[in-house]
Amino acid sequence: MNKIIASIILFCLFANIIQAKDYIVTSPDGKIQVTVSDGKQLIWHITFNGETILKPSRIAMTVKESNTVFGVNVLSQKVNRRTVNETFEAVVPTKFRYVHDHYNEMTLSFKDNYAVTFRVYNNGTAYRFETSKASKIHVEKEKVEFNLGGNYKAYWPKETSPNFITHCEGDFDYIPISDIPNQKYAYLPIYLASESGTKMVIMEADLFDYPNLFLAGTADQMLNGVFPPVVLEKQIKEGSDRNEKIIKNADYIAETDGKRNFPWRLLIIEPDDRSLLENNLVYQLSTPSIKEDKSWIKPGRISWDWWSTLNVYDVDFEAGVNTQTYKYFIDFASKYGLEYILLDEGWSASTWNIREPNKNVDVQELIRYGKAKDVGLVLWALWNPLYEDIEGILDLYKQWGVKGVKIDFMQRNDQDMVNFYENVGKTAFERQLLVDFHGSFKPSGLHRKYPNVMTYEGVYGLEHNKSSNDISPNHDLILPFTRMVAGPMDYTPGATLNASQSDFHMNFIHPMSQGTRAHQGALFIAFESPLQMFADSPSNYYKTPDFTSFIAQVPTVWDETRAIEAEAGKYLTIARRSGKKWFIASLTNWDQRKLTVNLDFISEGKYKAEILQDGVNANRYGSDFKIENKEVSKGQTLDINMAKGGGWAAILTPVE
Repeated sequence: MNKIIASIILFCLFANIIQAKDYIVTSPDGKIQVTVSDGKQLIWHITFNGETILKPSRIAMTVKESNTVFGVNVLSQKVNRRTVNETFEAVVPTKFRYVHDHYNEMTLSFKDNYAVTFRVYNNGTAYRFETSKASKIHVEKEKVEFNLGGNYKAYWPKETSPNFITHCEGDFDYIPISDIPNQKYAYLPIYLASESGTKMVIMEADLFDYPNLFLAGTADQMLNGVFPPVVLEKQIKEGSDRNEKIIKNADYIAETDGKRNFPWRLLIIEPDDRSLLENNLVYQLSTPSIKEDKSWIKPGRISWDWWSTLNVYDVDFEAGVNTQTYKYFIDFASKYGLEYILLDEGWSASTWNIREPNKNVDVQELIRYGKAKDVGLVLWALWNPLYEDIEGILDLYKQWGVKGVKIDFMQRNDQDMVNFYENVGKTAFERQLLVDFHGSFKPSGLHRKYPNVMTYEGVYGLEHNKSSNDISPNHDLILPFTRMVAGPMDYTPGATLNASQSDFHMNFIHPMSQGTRAHQGALFIAFESPLQMFADSPSNYYKTPDFTSFIAQVPTVWDETRAIEAEAGKYLTIARRSGKKWFIASLTNWDQRKLTVNLDFISEGKYKAEILQDGVNANRYGSDFKIENKEVSKGQTLDINMAKGGGWAAILTPVE
């Protein structure tokens, strides 16, 4: 009898092995091949141009309400395939107005009412779970695994928080994956470079009602996904008005609808760094924009008060958080055609009483004054009090005539916080308010569904020069290949006090940037943010009108983007088109550099070129710059000479 039972068991195991299959889906150009295997464990592996870039990596999800683990001991019941080749128009285009969406897709359906969809583009691939349960489910964990094809080097964000509470604002180590300690985690995106030169970025897209994905090291060539659990109990830390302490977590990462699509697990794959600057897959993979009227959405430039500590001068009033100072900001914005000013922390009665203005700030008068000059107001708000009554507070702001809100200091990355972001986007959209998320995680698709969501911080940006030595030109040349791949980035450029590497020093009251003035100017073209801050004081901008006039011409949305050349951490040249005009930017790290740009991408005919470049003494004095005007035409080559930490920018306008 025992022999018979053993034989039956062996037969069943053998039958299971025989039934297990490989399913292959390739990119439209055939260069990326994804092989998915079922059986004992659902796995995927990826080749690019014949190179294995992802070795077999497990895919699984554990749901409390299921008797099985999704992705374990599975055989596909049904396979659906489709090809999509279409073009759609972006509501708020940060790279391209018309987005070409071309991919092959394969969906494997399994018992227990779930499926996994794999989508392969010419420049990346992604998968996600889909469930068809009748009621709510509790996701205990999700297995996200990247078993890399080699000991790739990564730009690994320096994250120190032990409990997923983070602004996602750090600099980077460039290290082999095997040097990342076991369980040392980091937020996305993660940039990877293979030995052959292939460049990859790990990201997620279409993140709704689910926690953010983090990646943890294994002291090997593997990265594992980790997630913040659901927060059950929290409180504001003693002595703080915004920093939270987590008291109790759940033993699951999400409580969510049983019938839904989960976030995409995305691996962007490009042959070089240059191509990463054009990659738009996070946007393409995310939920399309809601169908309601969006004609009111107005991206633009915004004069910011906080960086300069409201230091205005050569005026006949006392500068500070008061009506007269903000009128001065409005006057500046109006003179240079900026669409908005921001009233940052301090405008309200307190950080928690954001229904009433500071007694020195007449918000109604500022709105009236700004409206007469075609300048709108955006108000800062601490997230905690907004969370308590989001509809009531945004109703009030809409009634006042405010144009948008900057929400700050969220820090958390769990499911409830992700839902808060969506609630802000939705509630603000219904009231025709723009949104800037500060102190935030990275964009992951919400800005496509709700295009009033203009931009996110989640970046170690210019503001940290007030208190850190880290925001160097080297750092600036990492961001376009890491954080900016995720989406709009509120870096807040525009410093006018510019320092060389040897004379930079931190100053909170009178801040400066590292690198040259031309470097700061080029950031307005190179860095993507539909709501782009002008960080410095209007008084400083008035002192340098030719520079201010140059950057004030730069739009914040783009019809077309052309990455010319780039090497992460070192340099880039990028061109963007708005209407008939072209805007070109080059940046370098602390190395002095000479580049060229061939104007073979512009239309026939003559163009007026207005060129911002480093001055002859920019290596000694970072604020030294020069603006040159010349006539250029298609096919002409322009020389780019950049100082240490320098930059270069050009505006090309057709000569009618």
